[in-house]
Amino acid sequence: MNLIPLAIMDLFTIQQQICQGNERALSNLYGLYARRLLHFARLITRSNELSEEVVEDVFVKLWAQRQKVMEIDNLAVYLYVAVKNTALNAISYKARQFIHASFDDLGAEIDLLSHSDPHNLLVTSELLQRMQEVVNVLPPRCRMIFKLVREDGLRHREVAEVLNISIHTVDAQMAIAIKKICGALQVNNQRPGRTKPAE
Repeated sequence: MNLIPLAIMDLFTIQQQICQGNERALSNLYGLYARRLLHFARLITRSNELSEEVVEDVFVKLWAQRQKVMEIDNLAVYLYVAVKNTALNAISYKARQFIHASFDDLGAEIDLLSHSDPHNLLVTSELLQRMQEVVNVLPPRCRMIFKLVREDGLRHREVAEVLNISIHTVDAQMAIAIKKICGALQVNNQRPGRTKPAE
C-alpha cells in the first residue's frame, strides 16, 4: 500500500478546496507559503514593498483562476515559478519607469540651462562632460548596454538578442547606469505632482 506524505496530501486537499471556491483554503495556503515566497521574492527584487506586491499578486491571480487550479501538477513549484516571473516583470516595469522618468528630468534640466546665459551654457557643457565620464567608468557590460540603447538607439529587446541575455538583464543594467548618472549629476528625481519641500 502506497502512503501519501501528509504534507502532499494536505496540499492536495487545499488545492481541491480552492478549486471549489473555499476562501479559507486559500488563506491556509497563504499561511503555509507566504513567508518563504516573500523571502524568495526579496532575493530577486531587493525590495520589501515590491516583494509583498508580487506575492499578493500571485495569490490574487491564483484565486481568480481557481477553477483551473486542479490542472496544476505541483502547487508549490507553481507558486515559486509564479513569484519568480511576477518579480522579474515587476523589476522590468519599475526599471523602465525609472529610466524614462530620470531622463525626462535630466533632459528638462539640461534644456532649461541651454536656453540661458553663457555661464549656464558652460554649466551644461560640464554636465554633459560629467555624464560621459560616468558612462566611461560603468562596468563593461553595463556600459555596452547603455551605449547600445542610448547611442545606437536599439530597443531593449534588440539589445537582449544582440548580447544573448534576457530583457530583464538589459532593464536592470540600464537602471544601474541611469541611477549612477543621475547621482553624479545630482538630478532631482521627483515625480510629477510632488511638491518640493519648503526651504
